[in-house]
Amino acid sequence: MKSTINLLKKEGELRVIEDELDIYLEIPHIAYAEVKKEDGGKAILFTNVVDKKSGAKFEEPVLMNVFGSYKRCEILFGRTIESISDEITALLHMKPPTGFMDKVSMASQLFSLKNIFPKRLSGEGECQKVKYLNDDIDLYKLPVLTTWEQDGGPFITMRQVYTQSLDGEMVNLGMYRLQVYDKNHLGMHWQIHKDSSHFFDQYQKAGKKMPVSVAIGGNPLYTWCATAPLPYGVNELLMYGLITKKPAQLVKSLTTPLYIPKDVDYVIEGWVDTNDLKIEGPFGDHTGYYTLEEPYPVMEVSAITTKKDKVFLATVVGKPPLEDKYMGWATGKIFFPLLKTTAPDLIDMHMPENSGFHNLIIAKIKTLYKGHAKQTMHAFWGVGQMSFVKHAIFLDENAPKLENYEVLTTYILNRFTPKCMFITEGILDALDHSSPETLVGGKLGIDVTAAHNVEAPHLLDDDILLEKVKELIPDVVNLHQFMTRTKNPITVISVNKTKSAKEYFDMLVTLSTNIRIVVFVDEKKNDIFNSYMLVWRVTNNIDALRDIYQSGLMIGIDGTNKTPVDGFTREWPDDVDCTPSVIESLKQRGIWDFDDKLYNKYQL
Repeated sequence: MKSTINLLKKEGELRVIEDELDIYLEIPHIAYAEVKKEDGGKAILFTNVVDKKSGAKFEEPVLMNVFGSYKRCEILFGRTIESISDEITALLHMKPPTGFMDKVSMASQLFSLKNIFPKRLSGEGECQKVKYLNDDIDLYKLPVLTTWEQDGGPFITMRQVYTQSLDGEMVNLGMYRLQVYDKNHLGMHWQIHKDSSHFFDQYQKAGKKMPVSVAIGGNPLYTWCATAPLPYGVNELLMYGLITKKPAQLVKSLTTPLYIPKDVDYVIEGWVDTNDLKIEGPFGDHTGYYTLEEPYPVMEVSAITTKKDKVFLATVVGKPPLEDKYMGWATGKIFFPLLKTTAPDLIDMHMPENSGFHNLIIAKIKTLYKGHAKQTMHAFWGVGQMSFVKHAIFLDENAPKLENYEVLTTYILNRFTPKCMFITEGILDALDHSSPETLVGGKLGIDVTAAHNVEAPHLLDDDILLEKVKELIPDVVNLHQFMTRTKNPITVISVNKTKSAKEYFDMLVTLSTNIRIVVFVDEKKNDIFNSYMLVWRVTNNIDALRDIYQSGLMIGIDGTNKTPVDGFTREWPDDVDCTPSVIESLKQRGIWDFDDKLYNKYQL
C-alpha cells in the first residue's frame, strides 16, 4: 500500500484529504463523487479518519478509488492491459514446435510460467507484526466504512476472502462483502453460485466448521485477482504471477490453515459455523439499489493481525459510474481470450457500466450460418459469470465500435424488427431484484447480425405526441423521443402508475403508426432526458419474460418499479442515494468539490 501511494503520488494520481472525516457516510460520499469526475477523478488518501459515534480516532489512513481510471489500472498492473490479454492468447494457442527456433521460443514461454505459482513461505509475514487474539479481538478498531444511510451496518468492501475445499486440495480467492455485526463476527455474503459457497456446502455436509482468512490491502492486484472470473478450482493468485512475473509470496494464517500474501495490511481470521445463519444487509450495492436482508453464514473471528504501518483499502458502490467500471474494463479485456474458447467466432464484447455489467452485454461475432447468434447467446448464458447476463445484443462483424454508443445504437435500431428478439429463462445474480422469484428470471437476446427492411413510423413532435398519449392514458406525465433519425425511435414515457404498464401499452396500440419502441418509467426519480441513467434504471428493472410486450411492429418495455399492481409480491428495494445533510455539511466545511451538474446527471 505504501508503494502504491508513492507511485500514485509520482504519477499525479493521488488526492490527499487531511480534514477530519467520519467513517460513517462522509468518507464514502466523497469517494462516490470523486470517481464520477472526468477520467475517474483521483485516488483519495484520507489521513484524518474518525468514528464520531464512538469518538475513536484511527492511526491509519483510508485509501479509496485506486482503480478508478484507465490510467490508474495500467499503473497498478505495471503494463498495458492488452499485453496481458495477448499473453493469455499466446498460451491458449501454443502449438508443438516444428523446428529448433520454435523449441527455443516455447522454452522461453514455459520458463516464464514458473513464476506464476504462489510460493508458500515458512515463518511469519509483515502482515502479522501486530497480533490481536482472544479478548483483544475488536473489529471496531478497524476504520470500516458505513457507506449508505440504510445499510445494515459497517461493511468491509475492498476485501480478499481466502477459503479452501474440505479436503484442502482447492483454494479460492473471492471478493465477498463482509458486514461487521459486532467486535468479533462478520457476515459472509457469498452467493449460492460462488466457489466459497460450494466449499461451504462441503463443510456443512461433513458437520465441520469452515476456515476463512480475510485480507485487506497489500498489492492492489491481490484485490483485483479476487474478482477474476476463473474456472472453479483455479487459484486466482495465478493471475498475480502471470501479470507481475513474480509469484505471490504466502504465509500461513495464525489460527486457520489458510495462506495469505505476506505483505497485506490486515488479516482477519476465523471460522464459519455451517449451522449458523444470520440476517445480512441491507446494503447499497453496485446495482444502485439496496440488496435486501437475507440469511448468510457468520464468521467468528479468531485473530486479527496487521502490519505495523498499515493502510486501510476501501471502495464504494452504488449508482454508476464507479471504480468497478475500470476494474471491469480490465477484466473484460484480459479474459476475452478465455471467453473465445467457448465462443470462437466472437470478435469483440462490451458490458456498459451503466447497465451494471451483468444486465447488458453487447457482442460482435462472425456469423457463419443461420441461428449462429442464438447459439452463441446460449453459450454465454451457460458459462461462468456470463450466465448471469440478463440482456444480450449480438451484431455482425461490420458493426461499428461497440463503445461508440450513438453510432452503434443507430446501427442496431435501423436493423431491428420484433422477430430479432429471443426471450428465454435462466439463472440471475442474487443481487437482481426485478424477477418474480430470486435467482431465476427472463433473458432477452437481440440478434441484429442481419439487416431487416423496416419502414420508419410517422413521427410527431414530442408535444403533439404527448397530448395524444395523455388523452389515452391520464397517468402520463411527460414524454421524450430518442434516436428519431432511425427506423425504430425510442419513446420514453413517465407515469404516475395506477395500472400495469401492459395496460398502458395496450391503450397505445392506436398510435402504433407513430410509435415503434415505447419505454415506461416512473415519474418519480427519473429524468426522461437523461439517457445514461435511463439505461441504468431500465436494465435493472425489467424481467424480459414479464416486461416486454409486442403488437405488430410496436414493442413495449416496462421499466417502472414493480408493485402489487403488476402482481409483484417480492419487496422492491430503494435506490441508493446520498444523504443530503452529509453533502451540505461537507460543502459548508469546504471539502465537497463536486459539480452540481454532475450531481444531477448521475442522480446522486
